Amino acid sequence: MTGARPILVVDDDQVIRRTLAEQLQLDGEFQVLEAATLAEARQKLKEPDARCDAILLDVTLPDGDGRDFCAELRKDGLRMPVIMLTGSDDESDIVKGLDAGANDYVAKPFRIAELLARLRAQLRLFENSEDAVFSIGPYTFRPSAKLLQEPAKNRRIRLTEKETAILKFLYRAGTRPVPRQVLLNEVWGYNAAVTTHTLETHIYRLRQKIEPDPAHASLLVTEGGGYRLNPEPEVATTTV
Repeated sequence: MTGARPILVVDDDQVIRRTLAEQLQLDGEFQVLEAATLAEARQKLKEPDARCDAILLDVTLPDGDGRDFCAELRKDGLRMPVIMLTGSDDESDIVKGLDAGANDYVAKPFRIAELLARLRAQLRLFENSEDAVFSIGPYTFRPSAKLLQEPAKNRRIRLTEKETAILKFLYRAGTRPVPRQVLLNEVWGYNAAVTTHTLETHIYRLRQKIEPDPAHASLLVTEGGGYRLNPEPEVATTTV
């Protein structure tokens, strides 16, 4: 696993939060942010450089209803997957949660393996949906449209399918470098006819599109025998 994906767990039950955090982080696939109240959840989502790929959200919280909070997120334009956690499996409660914008509903006590499977499924659906929008440096990245938008310059950059796949995988890895061979296998599959030179050519072309100075990459940098996305692209890094 090249990078952990941030998941926000909102539940006032400390035992449940800690159990979920432990299980989700067990294999390094996810990084867990914890909140015991809606106020704490709002604060974490508004922090500088905040990134949250999905939310596990309790229905009953000390300062409000999780379903109302979900509706608030959707109104604010946040489209990441939200899975509601509830002590009730009553049909009317489930319908209310889904109507509020939740992607899935899991009743307590839940099986952690099933919850993880549902979480992964929702993340896969989201990444391939029209709603998926990610921030990469000065750009807004829309994978489904194969498009980068730079609002400050009112600029749109069209991407190829492979360029889109490269950016998606590097985004998932966070700030950890992804080895060339790993990235090659993820984007092209295990094809013996494709070499790392193919990847390097695509990285070169991608840098020509997105870097202010392609000769001194500051956004898509070379590091540790691979590549990573730099969250602070104003700091230049010499490429190899």
